[in-house]
Amino acid sequence: MESVYLVTGGSSGLGEAIVHALLDDGSRVAILDIEPPISTDLDKHRTNVIYIKTDITSEDEVLAALTMVKTRFGKLSGVINSAGIFAHASIYNFETNCPHSLELFNRVLQVNLTGTFNVIRLALTLLMQNEINNIGEKGVIINISSIGGLDGRPGNIAYTISKAAMSGMTSALAKELASQCIRVVDIAPGFFHTPMTENVAPESINFQFPNRGGRPEELAEFVKVVLTTPMLNGCTLRFDAGQSV
Repeated sequence: MESVYLVTGGSSGLGEAIVHALLDDGSRVAILDIEPPISTDLDKHRTNVIYIKTDITSEDEVLAALTMVKTRFGKLSGVINSAGIFAHASIYNFETNCPHSLELFNRVLQVNLTGTFNVIRLALTLLMQNEINNIGEKGVIINISSIGGLDGRPGNIAYTISKAAMSGMTSALAKELASQCIRVVDIAPGFFHTPMTENVAPESINFQFPNRGGRPEELAEFVKVVLTTPMLNGCTLRFDAGQSV
């Protein structure tokens, strides 16, 4: 029986690439996003993919989405949390004597951290219904954070905190869910060419080798590796070709 994955933020960027990679492998996918997918390539996978407009910070909307997943596909094999927003703002603007907006800070954490937590806690109801599979587990949760959470850049304080917290949450959840045969892994990408980074100048990034930004499909292929490697659990995996920020 095919695997069924839920991908938040799956309409664009890294999430979109992950959706395509999973579908190409024969999996069925539910996309949870506030915007519909832009790509028309999903038409060829029409019977294996569903888009559900969802605010991941809303309990009611995520519960409704999970009900649709259960109704359409019958089960849930794993969750890939790729939804997130970015904000560039220093903790204090010394030219205007203005501190960081608390509203902006809370919004970034609400989406990147609270939204991820909300999806995980509610999706566990479906994951727990699974039988142990051929590699000894009931399901996998993958969080897509950022190397910004491990090595923050100036002016990205809210984003840095949200992604660092995702890494810590992954470690704690892996320990909590071990007895239930559910793995939790965090992938921390470096600079990738996506709509979120279109205003970031690549020359401002300290690339190592290869000397370029990542392609979303490269991350998507790595997600498939994590999904099929049982010994990867409770860890944050840098995926940045040695990049420093």
